[in-house]
Amino acid sequence: MSSVPSPHSDLVGALYRDHRGWLLAWLRRNVACAQRAEDLSQDTFVRLLGREELKAPREPRAFLVAIAKGLLFDYFRRAALEQAYLTELMLVPADEQPSVEAQQLILEDLKNIDRLLGKLSSKARAAFLYNRLDGLGHAEIAERLGVSVPRVRQYLAQGMRQCYIALYGEPT
Repeated sequence: MSSVPSPHSDLVGALYRDHRGWLLAWLRRNVACAQRAEDLSQDTFVRLLGREELKAPREPRAFLVAIAKGLLFDYFRRAALEQAYLTELMLVPADEQPSVEAQQLILEDLKNIDRLLGKLSSKARAAFLYNRLDGLGHAEIAERLGVSVPRVRQYLAQGMRQCYIALYGEPT
């Protein structure tokens, strides 16, 4: 985060001052870990600071909860992804398991891929996951999603592009 104040830092400061305690209490009721609630509270306000435009909300608490819910959803999705990875890793014989460092790098790559796939439309994401995880062909995916086979190809290309970006960065 830059040390240069955003054009709406006064508004974010006022929201923080007036509603942070309430938001933190709300998060603590919804998250078992007090530290995670604290992190999510801070992330909510950091997200506001990063916005290009921000207008004073009519219902500040509802506005803050909407942002916090999105962050909470992302947190639970990442935790589920991590748990699925660790569960699969337990099926690998001990002598074939990657090092702890390699496991962490793999997990970070998976989280980056998940984050970038989350930017796709729901149909593009579904098409990509049907193909890569379930092994479905283009025609099967097209039938399930109610789209044409060429559209499925476009969706798969979008998914592959997001995976490329997650692993290697934006193409130049």
